[in-house]
Amino acid sequence: MASPHHDGRAGIDAGLVQRLISAQFPQWSGLAVRPVEVDGWDNRTYRLGEAMTVRLPTAAGYVPAVEKEHRWLPVLAPSLPVAVPPVLALGAPGEGYPHPWSVRRWLPGETAARGRVDDLAGFAVSVAEFVRALQRCDATGGPLAGAHSFYRGASPAHYDEETRRCLAALEGRVDTDRARAVWDAALATEWRGAPVWFHGDIASGNLLVEDGELSAVIDFGTSGVGDPACDLVIAWGMFSGESREAFRQAVGQDGGTWARARGWALWKSLLNLTGDDGTDPRWTADEQRVVDAVLADHERFA
Repeated sequence: MASPHHDGRAGIDAGLVQRLISAQFPQWSGLAVRPVEVDGWDNRTYRLGEAMTVRLPTAAGYVPAVEKEHRWLPVLAPSLPVAVPPVLALGAPGEGYPHPWSVRRWLPGETAARGRVDDLAGFAVSVAEFVRALQRCDATGGPLAGAHSFYRGASPAHYDEETRRCLAALEGRVDTDRARAVWDAALATEWRGAPVWFHGDIASGNLLVEDGELSAVIDFGTSGVGDPACDLVIAWGMFSGESREAFRQAVGQDGGTWARARGWALWKSLLNLTGDDGTDPRWTADEQRVVDAVLADHERFA
């Protein structure tokens, strides 16, 4: 699958990466550099030889993740049931590139498209077990939810104005009365437990599979310590029916946390429906499916 993002996006291309490596890590300067097949938005990622990757933030807002992942992934990794990206080195700004960046070990596997998962309900349980294991990690000194996590792990109220603006723009496209009820229910609850570790973006593109099973979780850029509700959003983004129920049972959490999770899922889909993705029929159908599922679950469980 080709990446939808062209090489050169955000002023980053393979030539820049090669120059940065040559200047700062000459021991790796002879290794080939090429873009990964499926790239994300927050960072540009390149293969470095066969065993490493180079990851460069595309904007200043994504820079805090570089040091955060370098500091905390080695602490979390021993307690997690699947692999997470080992950070091998930190790079400094240079060659006209203004941000810190990192070199990581390459993790094998493919992103978790439904067609690559043999047993979706079993996969849902594996994802839930990862979420629970992450929550059990010692949160002492961990980065409290805030701007660095784009407020994942904090209250969804941080996005109240944006969500209500999206709802106004989507009148006639979604059932906005029912959606407002979901959003209001999310804001009416709060996390009352001790802060726990959360990933912040548990989604199919950040889950790797090998032989049809979960093998790794990547991209901890929005991770931190706080409310774990944001990590339940995959219940509607990837799962449905039996697999959603399997995830729900395995991950646990109280009714208030699920209400906030529905709020997070609704916010993200409404934002996508009002953005550029909302003009693509393929993306629109997916986001509408998520909204419909969230509304139905609210009425089932609220």
